[in-house]
Amino acid sequence: MHQKELNHLNSLVGNSLEIKEDGIKVVDPQKFRGNIHKLVEVSTLETGRLPALSRYCIRATALDMGILPASIHELYTARGRGDIPADFTVPAINLRVLSFDAARAVFRAALRINAAALIFEIARSEIGYTDQKPAEYAANILAAAAAENFTGPVFIQGDHFQVSAGRYQDDPEKELNAVKDLAQEAIEAGFFNIDVDTSTLVDLDQETIPEQQALNAQLSAEITAHIRSLEPEGITISVGGEIGEVGGKNSTAEELRAYTQGFNQALKKIDSRAEGLSKISIQTGTSHGGVVLPDGTIASVNVDFDTLLELSVLAREEYGMAGAVQHGASTLPQDAFGKFVESEACEVHLATNFQNIFYDHVSSGIKSEMYAYLDANHSNERKPGMTDDQFYYKSRKRALGPFKSKIWNLPQTEKENISKAWEKQFSDLFDYLAIKNTKEYVDKFVKPVAVPPQISDYLKGSGETQVLEDNSDLAD
Repeated sequence: MHQKELNHLNSLVGNSLEIKEDGIKVVDPQKFRGNIHKLVEVSTLETGRLPALSRYCIRATALDMGILPASIHELYTARGRGDIPADFTVPAINLRVLSFDAARAVFRAALRINAAALIFEIARSEIGYTDQKPAEYAANILAAAAAENFTGPVFIQGDHFQVSAGRYQDDPEKELNAVKDLAQEAIEAGFFNIDVDTSTLVDLDQETIPEQQALNAQLSAEITAHIRSLEPEGITISVGGEIGEVGGKNSTAEELRAYTQGFNQALKKIDSRAEGLSKISIQTGTSHGGVVLPDGTIASVNVDFDTLLELSVLAREEYGMAGAVQHGASTLPQDAFGKFVESEACEVHLATNFQNIFYDHVSSGIKSEMYAYLDANHSNERKPGMTDDQFYYKSRKRALGPFKSKIWNLPQTEKENISKAWEKQFSDLFDYLAIKNTKEYVDKFVKPVAVPPQISDYLKGSGETQVLEDNSDLAD
């Protein structure tokens, strides 16, 4: 039924594939790697069924080439047991723009230092304003791995699969189901790592810390149980929890204990056999995107590294998790990143600075167009007293989706300059985070399962007009 369209996709990659009833084989890897960007272009720009089939094709060929979406859960639980030293921090990288090119830069930087403990992620909010549904995002990452001849486990993560406090108040069941449905969509696309974020529902008006964390713990356990029910055979999805909204007050040991104990009790009631959390996100003084000063520069941030160390050790020693997760860190000074390793953070989330690099290197013509779009469509985000620099810095992420086609079609030399800048940044961060030679740990503890993609999953809703949800109240 799909043969004609699959044959067309095969022609784009020089007929380097053999398309069978039970999957797709790569018969000319070199030719395929050299042309896989054409499948990504279809996935990114086309409409109708063809993008869905292109994403299926990328997932199937990646599988044939030994590139497997995987869960980092076993690596993290090994760290929780002490079988892996807490002397490196896994970078979790949010790619909002030119994700295929950016991921290629990540893989090139990783291959040079034999690194494999790294995560590609996208948040519920980012899915909306970058116009990258999970299947498209995963296709970008897997295609980039193929293009750079990276093989083995690839960790793709749903970041901040977050409950909107306002929408939950209006209709709790509908909002919870929205997160659960997104989790299912992501798992079908190869996201085997999901950060559940119901920290928006922490109620600081309650008298005791367990009472403050009760709803957060209960609902994150319910979503986790749902995720566990969707796991492909042989895979334990890595699930992370969160005890405090990024940008709020700093987290405490009492909050971590209250949340984790409440979560474990709630999950046991739902499913006594269900695996718990592999990590926990905390607040230590950062904010997503940083605090922008009137001249457009980013204010200095004092990260509470003592709290990060205390809670990382607590999470490992008392609950067997890998440690604490740091959010909102990409705009910190370079010399701060080594402190995440010293503080034994298991994971650090990085996003905004990669977007900044894009805007710093893209031509002034398209940047002016994007800023004009923001003036016309997002002026409501301009707060009283905001300078132009502050407004554009805070809102420019919202131009990425509407300009996706124009960005893809940038001159090749311009895209290469952006990619080179990204690659240098990734290389520097990987050095600071000490992930050199982590492929040895990944190979030892992570046993990826080959999950054949289902073409029916990819064709769900294909050809329909995509309606992206309002994500203005969700974290990145």
